[in-house]
Amino acid sequence: MKRKKLYCCLLTLFASILFTANTDAQEVAIKSNIAYDATASVNLGMEFALTQQWTFEVSGNLNAWNMPNDMKWKHWFAQPEFRYWFCEKYSGHFLGIHAHSGQFNVGGIPNNLNFLGTDFSRLSDSRFQGWFVGGGIAYGYAFILGKHFNLELELGIGYSYTRYDRFECVGCGRKVEENMEHHYVGPTKAAVNLVYLF
Repeated sequence: MKRKKLYCCLLTLFASILFTANTDAQEVAIKSNIAYDATASVNLGMEFALTQQWTFEVSGNLNAWNMPNDMKWKHWFAQPEFRYWFCEKYSGHFLGIHAHSGQFNVGGIPNNLNFLGTDFSRLSDSRFQGWFVGGGIAYGYAFILGKHFNLELELGIGYSYTRYDRFECVGCGRKVEENMEHHYVGPTKAAVNLVYLF
């Protein structure tokens, strides 16, 4: 029930911003992150011009389905970002400062990664369920493809505070750790956005 309310709130927010924003030429953009699409995560982003060189973007991401081989990759998160464009909005180089928050239920992802104090290999045999909040900075570049289309590349790094429960295996319900905390430092944003400009 709580998730339904959250999804409705996010949808209402997107719709209200879309219909109340100034829609002059290149004032509003809608985008989809192809990198997230590749992980079967549904996503939608909207960006609004604030000045000639500042914009505000908000994106939402959702993966709510079962994956093959009992792998868990369920999550939702929202990521607002203020952007400063070096030349002109929606064109060329930009810097961003973003926040993020969401929930996850992940596990059964075979890997060997251990990066900056986070042992991702624990995802191979266990399932983690919890929430996170944090922020970071990003650099990106927008390629103009046509009058209304851009391709945007962005990479961000930052911090996330995480609270989670760990379960013994991906498919079972035996909890082995409860209300644990983790401080993550590393990549917090990776985007290959296909952008439509109004």
